[in-house]
Formats: sequence, C-alpha cells, structure tokens
Amino acid sequence: MEHRDLNTTLALEEKLTRWLHNDDERMHALRTAAKLDLPQWCLAAGFVRNLIWDTLHGFEYASALEDIDLIYYDAGVISEERDRDFEHVLRSMSNHPWSVKNQARMHKKIGVKPYHSVVDAMSYWPEVETAIGAKINHRQEIEIISPFALPLLVNTTVTINSKHPELNTAKNRAADKGWFKKWPKLVFKD
Repeated sequence: MEHRDLNTTLALEEKLTRWLHNDDERMHALRTAAKLDLPQWCLAAGFVRNLIWDTLHGFEYASALEDIDLIYYDAGVISEERDRDFEHVLRSMSNHPWSVKNQARMHKKIGVKPYHSVVDAMSYWPEVETAIGAKINHRQEIEIISPFALPLLVNTTVTINSKHPELNTAKNRAADKGWFKKWPKLVFKD
C-alpha cells in the first residue's frame, strides 16, 4: 500500500471513529454489544453504513437504528437458537432492536463455501458499502472492520459486490429499503 493510500485510510478511520463517538445511541449499542465479548464481533451493515450516508448527506441527526446487526464468528456453535439467546440478553440490557448472526453458518443462505471469519463473510455481502462494521476492543477503542478499503466505503455509492452470487440483490434491497429516496445523492456503481 502506498504511503498516500495509508494516510487516506487512517484519516477516514479517524473520521468514522469521530462520527461514531458523536452518536450517543450508537456508542451505547457498541458498549452494550461489547459486554458479550463474542469472537470476532462487530456491529455492521446499516449500523455504520447509514451513519456514513447520513453524514455525507448533511443530515443533522443520524437515521434511527431500525435494527442493529451484531455479527460474530464461532464455528464451534452455529445454532440459530444461540443467536436468539444472545438477542434476548442484549434486549435485557437495552431496548435496541438487536439482530445477532453467527457468520459461521451464513454461507448456507447464499450457497457459497463456508466462511472462515467475519471479514470473509462480509466480503460476500450484496453491496460493498454495507460490508463495514465497528466494535469496541479490549482497550476500549473503536475499531473499524471491513474487507474493503475505506475509500471505497465512505462515499455516496452503492456498489454491487461481484462476489455475491445474486447480482440483483443489491438493486432489490436498495429499492425495497428506499435508499435512494432517503439518501438522494446515492448512485449505483457496478
């Protein structure tokens, strides 16, 4: 990686970290999720992506957290019941709308080879910009997690992920969720 690219990535990571720190609701969710201390965990998808798009659109208040996707990777126990148990624990600590998914089993949903980590799983998500997460590490610092370079993610594009087996999924999700109405500066990028 060139020095300039590293500086850009570090600057974007600092910017994202600042945006998260300035959002009390997201910080509360991060601190709550950290208490579970799940392997390779992060709060991902719309949790970070929507904050980016809101901020780049100049919206003063971040989008409501309609659901909070807590993902983790544990190949030892992959039952959906375990994820529901974690959701119950999280809801007992906060009234956020939690959705917990062990990425060790999620490859079955789209029919690809088993994932070997959270980052590997994220690399198959339908839109590149959705494949971003954040966590609070053991040093109590925010850590940004993504299989893609931050300059690809911190913008107003919706990029179809060529690794996802169903390329229309991104366009269908964008339409179903009303992304282009909510964030009018967004553009599709193939």
